[in-house]
Amino acid sequence: MNEYRPFREEDAITIGHIDRPKANRWPVLRITISLFVVAAILVLPSSPEAFSELYNLRFPLEVVGFALVAAILAGGWFALLRWGVTLSLAVMLFLKLADIGTASAFQRPFNPYLDLKILSDGWNLMSGTVGVTEAVGIICVGLLGWLLVAGVLYWSLGGFRYLRPESRQRISLASGILLLLGLAAFIIEDHESRNLGVDAAAGPYFVHRIALVKNSIADLARFEDELKQDPVAPSAHFSALAGTDVVLIFVESYGRSAIEDPRYAGITTSRLQSMEKEIQAAGLEARSGWLTSPTVGGISWLAHGTLLSGLWVNNQGRYDRMITSDRTSLNNLFRTAGWQTAAVMPAITLDWPEAGYFGYDSIRAATGLGYRGKPFNWITMPDQYTLSAFERLERAAGHKPLMTEMALISSHAPWTPLPTLIDWDKVGDGSVFTAQAESGDTPSVVWADPNRVRSQYIKSIDYTLETLGSYMARYGKNTLFILVGDHQPASIVTGEGASRDVPMHIVSGNPELLKRLDSWHWQAGMTPLKDTPAYRMDEFRKKFVDSFD
Repeated sequence: MNEYRPFREEDAITIGHIDRPKANRWPVLRITISLFVVAAILVLPSSPEAFSELYNLRFPLEVVGFALVAAILAGGWFALLRWGVTLSLAVMLFLKLADIGTASAFQRPFNPYLDLKILSDGWNLMSGTVGVTEAVGIICVGLLGWLLVAGVLYWSLGGFRYLRPESRQRISLASGILLLLGLAAFIIEDHESRNLGVDAAAGPYFVHRIALVKNSIADLARFEDELKQDPVAPSAHFSALAGTDVVLIFVESYGRSAIEDPRYAGITTSRLQSMEKEIQAAGLEARSGWLTSPTVGGISWLAHGTLLSGLWVNNQGRYDRMITSDRTSLNNLFRTAGWQTAAVMPAITLDWPEAGYFGYDSIRAATGLGYRGKPFNWITMPDQYTLSAFERLERAAGHKPLMTEMALISSHAPWTPLPTLIDWDKVGDGSVFTAQAESGDTPSVVWADPNRVRSQYIKSIDYTLETLGSYMARYGKNTLFILVGDHQPASIVTGEGASRDVPMHIVSGNPELLKRLDSWHWQAGMTPLKDTPAYRMDEFRKKFVDSFD
C-alpha cells in the first residue's frame, strides 16, 4: 500500500514531465536579481562625497564567489548560506546607510558602540530640522526600504534551489573561471598599481567596523588614565578677575568657515568689523583666535565638556565617563574661588542630570527663562531674549561676582524662521517675537534647496553676532565675555574636508586683563586672521587658568 506524501518543491526538479509550481518558475531571473542586489549593496558608497565618483566603481569579486558556492551547495547547507548572506548584507546595508547619515552630519563613519546611545538626539535634530511629520516619513521610508531590499534578497536567493543539474554545472564553471580571472586581476592590480576594475572589500569593511568598536573600547581605557592627570589643581584661582563677571557664551554652529569661506566671508567679516566699532565705542576691547573643536555638525555637548573639563571629549563614551568623574570643571574652579555659577540653556527642555557634574549654583533651562513667545521651530527662543532674560534674572543690581555658561541657539539648524534684533527695552516676556516666529518658509521648503540652506545659515550667524555686539556694548561693564563657536556646521554648509576650528573672542573693558593673553599671540579686535594660532579646545582651561591667576 502506497503512503501518501504531499508534493514538495524539489519534485519540480526531479520529475521532468510535471510542470514546475509557479513559485519555482524563472530561477534564472531570481538568480539574476539576487546577484544584482548583492553587487549593489557591496558597491554602495558609505560616504556622500563618494556618490560623485560612481564612474570609478569596481566590480566586487564576492559576487562571483557567492554564485560559485551557491551553485554547488544544496539542502541544509544552501539554506545556511542563504540566511547568512541575507543577514550579512542586510547588516552591511544598514551600516552603510548609517555611515552616509553620520558622514553628512558629523563627517565620520557610524560607530555602533557609541552612536546607538545618541539615537534620540538624532531624532530631535532631524525632527527639529525638517519637521516631525517629515522626519517620521523619512525614517519609515528608510526602514521599509531596508526591509524590502532584505526581503527581495532572501526571495531571489531561493532561485538557486531550482536549478537543474546542467544549469548548476554551467554556473559553477562560469563563476569559477570569472573568479580566477578576477583574483588574477586583483593580484596584478595590487602589485603593479593598475586599475583593472575589480575589488573585494566586503571582508575589510566588516573588519574595519569591528576594529572601530575595539578601538573605541581601548580609547575609553586610555581616557581613564587621562582622568587621573589634571594639570590644574582644584584650589583658589582667578585672582586677576576678582570682582569681575565672567560670561562664557557658546555660539551654535559658529565655525571657521563662517569667517573664511568665500561664500560667507563678506557677511561675517563685515559684521565683526561693525561689532568691533560698537564695542570700542562702549569702552571694550577684544582678542580673537581659534580653537579646534572635538566635534562637527552637532553633538554640541562634546565641545562644552571639552572646553570646561580640559579633556578631549570627542565621543559619547568619553562624555558619559567624564560626567561621572571627579575632574573639576572650569565652572567648579570659579565656584571654589568664590564666584556664583549659573547655566543659561534655552535648548534644554527635558531633565538634565549631567548638570550635576559641572557645578552650577543656578540653572536656567528653557522653562526657567520665562519666554512667552512662540518658538522658532526647534529653537525655543531667539538669542536676544535669552540674553535679556539672563540680565534680568541673574545680573540684578548688587549681585555677587558671577560666572555663567550660556548656549545661544538661534544659529542652530533648521535656520528658519530667523529672528531680527529689536529695541532691548521692548523685549519684555518675549511675546513680541511671535510675529517673527510665524514668518518665513518652513524647514521642508528651505532644506529642499542646498543654496537656500547655506544662505539661511549665514544669516543666522549674522543675527547672533549682531545681537552679541549690541548686548556687550549695552551690558559689558565690569564683565569678561568669552564668545566661542561650539563646532562647524554640517558639510552641506562647509563642504567636505573643512577645518574643525571655531572662532573665540575674549572681550573686556579692562585692558590689563586682555594683556594677560599676550602669550596666546591672538589677534587684537574681533576678526582672527588666517595665521592666528589655533589651540585644541581641551587646552583652553589650563591656558585660561594660568593667564588669570
